Amino acid sequence: MHLVIIGNGITGVTAAITARRLRPDARITLVSDETAHHYSRTALMYVYMGHVRYHDIKPHGDWFWPENRLELVHATATGLDTSRKEITLSTGEPLAYDQLLLATGSISRWAGWPGQHLRGVQGLYSLPDLEQMARDTHGIQQAVVVGGGLIGIELAEMLHSRGIQVTMLVRDNRYWGSVLPKAEAELIDLQLRAHHIEVKYRTELAELLSDKEGRVRAVRTTAGEELAAQWVGLATGVTPNLALAEKAGLETDRGILVNELLQTSAPAVFAAGDCAQHRQAGADEVPIEQLWYTGRAQGETVAHTICGQPTPYRRGPWFNSAKFFNLEYQTYGRVPAEPVEGEESFYWQHPTAMHALRINFRPGAGYAVTGMNSMGLRQRHEVWEKWLRAHTPIQDVLRDLGAANFDPEFFRQHEPDIVQQFNKQYPTAQPVVLKQRKGLFARLLSASGT
Repeated sequence: MHLVIIGNGITGVTAAITARRLRPDARITLVSDETAHHYSRTALMYVYMGHVRYHDIKPHGDWFWPENRLELVHATATGLDTSRKEITLSTGEPLAYDQLLLATGSISRWAGWPGQHLRGVQGLYSLPDLEQMARDTHGIQQAVVVGGGLIGIELAEMLHSRGIQVTMLVRDNRYWGSVLPKAEAELIDLQLRAHHIEVKYRTELAELLSDKEGRVRAVRTTAGEELAAQWVGLATGVTPNLALAEKAGLETDRGILVNELLQTSAPAVFAAGDCAQHRQAGADEVPIEQLWYTGRAQGETVAHTICGQPTPYRRGPWFNSAKFFNLEYQTYGRVPAEPVEGEESFYWQHPTAMHALRINFRPGAGYAVTGMNSMGLRQRHEVWEKWLRAHTPIQDVLRDLGAANFDPEFFRQHEPDIVQQFNKQYPTAQPVVLKQRKGLFARLLSASGT
């Protein structure tokens, strides 16, 4: 079997490594026009900030690929003939396959603003994007970031690290208003203000203005305000990269349409990761999943099917994590930005420190937990996944909350305060008694009355 994978991001590489384990005899080829080797896309910001070098974000050494007989082709896949099972490469050479995986990822989504073609205007998704940003932000004083999602705040932090004055344009009335409840958004806003990032809420980009050399010099907002900027980051989301799939006539919608086995409309052609769209998403699931961990899971799952072990993709409980300057964020399950009928949302926030915990649950379903947001409190993935899968009552979760705590032992523990507030907020519910903490340091704390 010759497996060809278009894309060497987390999905494509995970599929290749899994397929090699399952089929030691297979020929496996990865094609990518972005870089010759796989790198950690989520670490790009730290290269720009000077925390690491590019070779530090390559999870595998150069020896890894020949050692595992994984062929790397640095070229663009310009055409796909599914009837002949053949890829056309930018080098002019055809590449035949027996099984094909499209893991083409995403591209930045723009809205057709006047002036978006100007030098100094870009998104951030790939290593070439990072290299362009490093060139175009050298020596500038002012920048504007359009959008308030995860990429937007990463861009703000990157620019801030180089002493560049940053203004963010956010169309919602709070940061990430479509995802985060108001209290969590306010904590992030505090981080932005503490780092002198100016945020203009309920404000959108109307136009980008040029200097005499064809470089951006300012933006005009929908409020009519003109803001000086020598660089503009467009962080308005990404969209599946469909160029190759559409050229080949595969069925697409917003993404490449796939079934539960991640098969496309063409025989022996699969799609996974950012570019794939599930024809039938599960309950409370989205049809396009553009996260690192879902890309990894899809890559592993589709490799089993390609290697003769048909395996339906099952995402499991939703999970994501991020870092907003100094504030760490984790979410598990479903925590909508606005209240949902039939659900209660218990929220605890430290009175002075940047720590908060929200747990959603259904009183009418045995108080089963449905989701969690954690701000500044590190939580264990496997513990929350177990609780969500088992529909664990919130009283049991709170009673054993210490089991989910992933902070180092010498960090202050907040479980007693959290439990005390729950008991006070829900006096008619079964009262929660926190389990005794274990460990030498915990016993010393208890003995001292701390």
